[in-house]
Amino acid sequence: MIVGLLLAAGSGSRMGVPKALVEIDGIRLVDRALKTFHDAGITEVFVVLGAWVGEIERSHIVVNPEWEEGMGSSLRAGLVAISEFQEYDSVLISLVDIPGITAPALARVALEPATLAMGEFEGRAGHPVKIGREHWQAVIESARGDIGARNFLKGRSDIRYIPLADLATGNDLDTPEDLASFLKNS
Repeated sequence: MIVGLLLAAGSGSRMGVPKALVEIDGIRLVDRALKTFHDAGITEVFVVLGAWVGEIERSHIVVNPEWEEGMGSSLRAGLVAISEFQEYDSVLISLVDIPGITAPALARVALEPATLAMGEFEGRAGHPVKIGREHWQAVIESARGDIGARNFLKGRSDIRYIPLADLATGNDLDTPEDLASFLKNS
């Protein structure tokens, strides 16, 4: 069974507020991303929080006390928490600050039979990323700083890249200008 992992622990220093709390149409990015997972049929989702910790309905909250270290620590915290549940054989990972990811895009990557799969946007690899259980420990060991799973995935020939440009955008929101651009173009 596949499980979702939403990384939402950062402080959003360039945004001026934790990105999980940024609102689009009155909905926090964290709630929007969680709904996207649910709409894709992924009902079990672990959300890693850190700079901001609060209530998020219909999710499993993982608090990352080392969130300031970067995304790698959040990925480790999430995978360690998920590893305790034997029913999960793969994880679909996304970031809270990519509001252009759609439920059909998540579903397309989730349904890929390969144990390693990534979204691809016009030749550029991105989220979501699907990782089979057999790779989790190696990802945990390699995830450092803001790199996440990049070190583990780099140079591998067994990753299936899933074209998503017809369903979603993989652009993240780092600044108020990025948010304004997203709102203008959506």
